[in-house]
Amino acid sequence: MIFFTGVPGSRWSGIAREIKSSGQYDCTDRAPHRIYTHNDFAGHQEAYFGTGMEFPPILDPLNLTAPFSGTGCKLLMSHEWPYYFEDIKTRYPMAWIQLVYRPDWASFLWWKRAGGFDISYPNYDWYETDYLMTKRIQEQNQLILDFGQKHSVQWQQHSTHSDIFIGTYKP
Repeated sequence: MIFFTGVPGSRWSGIAREIKSSGQYDCTDRAPHRIYTHNDFAGHQEAYFGTGMEFPPILDPLNLTAPFSGTGCKLLMSHEWPYYFEDIKTRYPMAWIQLVYRPDWASFLWWKRAGGFDISYPNYDWYETDYLMTKRIQEQNQLILDFGQKHSVQWQQHSTHSDIFIGTYKP
């Protein structure tokens, strides 16, 4: 399993789709009730773990595998994994943690353009207001960068979006 994280608006869902298109990943977490489309983008398709979401950000194996019914590597997606990095490393010492970084303001603007609080999936109620969303984006991005720095993660610029960087922690 891979713990996959990025802040709201980081375009991490699209990057997850790119990653999962290799055929090596379990895509059985995709379901009609999890699809949210904006403009020309199928913005959300996968199960998300988070406060107020369908699956809470609880590191119990039964919770983490609940959205899946197939085989292959499971990409576990949550904006909130940065708050649990050390717990993830302790409970799942061989798990990779994949990080998506996009600058705070660019992420917030994309999140707003994609529908903000008015989208049908996932549930962003935990973020409460635009102001708190900007603060949590800053906080989560800083945790992502700090974790990457602490573990000497090598960042790669996304091939299409020059303001997005992807790094993977591999124990």
